[in-house]
Amino acid sequence: MDVRLIEVEPGRWRVDRRSIPVARSSLPCPSVISDAMPPTEQVDGRFYESKSQFRAVGRSLGLIEIGNEKPKPLVRSTDQRAVKDARRKALRTATEKFKAGHRAR
Repeated sequence: MDVRLIEVEPGRWRVDRRSIPVARSSLPCPSVISDAMPPTEQVDGRFYESKSQFRAVGRSLGLIEIGNEKPKPLVRSTDQRAVKDARRKALRTATEKFKAGHRAR
């Protein structure tokens, strides 16, 4: 087995391995999502080639596109005053016991 080393900087060496080129698109902006799509029929019976028009018609008819719906924010139980007070009281009691030298075994 023949291993070739390459000097990266003075005193630092690495093994010379065959580098694999990074997968690149031939497009100048490969991350741009196009608005065009194959003709698709919406509930109203028309065919749409634009994603934005297709979605606008669906929204106007009250449809929800799966994966794009916005979830309702969760209500935290800690927002309730009684829960906050109980937590503060428990922490205060635990701190006082710890300072007094009480250790749970």
